[in-house]
Amino acid sequence: MFTGIVTALGDLVKVERRDGLIRWTVDAPYCAADMAIGCSIAHAGVCLTVVEAESRGPAHARYVVELAPETLQATSLARLQAGDRINLERALRLGDELGGHLVAGHVDAVGQVRSVAQDGEGWRLEIDAPAALRGLIAPKGSVAVDGVSLTVNTVQGDQFGVLLIPHTWGVTTLSRLRPGDPVNLEADLFARYVAQILDARAARG
Repeated sequence: MFTGIVTALGDLVKVERRDGLIRWTVDAPYCAADMAIGCSIAHAGVCLTVVEAESRGPAHARYVVELAPETLQATSLARLQAGDRINLERALRLGDELGGHLVAGHVDAVGQVRSVAQDGEGWRLEIDAPAALRGLIAPKGSVAVDGVSLTVNTVQGDQFGVLLIPHTWGVTTLSRLRPGDPVNLEADLFARYVAQILDARAARG
């Protein structure tokens, strides 16, 4: 589990294909001694498993994760190339502060940025979401966009808007988004479960 609070920006060092999988080599300002093989790290909102890790300094780790074809098809990660930066978040530990909202790291759908505009000292993003997410995104609710926990400000049809404060704009990759860019979307877990309960009740009549 994650909280949607980005803890670091990673650098994608290498992208290679091996045994039908895509292997990413990532540099991050993490301590390699705290990264057990098999641990989970969210990459742009996608939970991936560390299969190799080495220390490059006191607070510098280089590690490898593997991406299955299904992951690439269901997310926006296929567009990333060596040299790109990625929003990273270590898995939530028992007792950690829940600063955002509960995020599973399982992308529900890929949305598309409609517009990016400055709004006072912050920035407003308008995003087109697939119709399947319409009932899961509501004003004042939570949504993870490329792994960043955000509060939904407006909803109109399949489009929703979020407002980013300067801090979030400065410490995540969301500041690099442009109209037309794809983004990984994960709806709030509670919204998903409520929707499933209502659908089940409706099916029973």
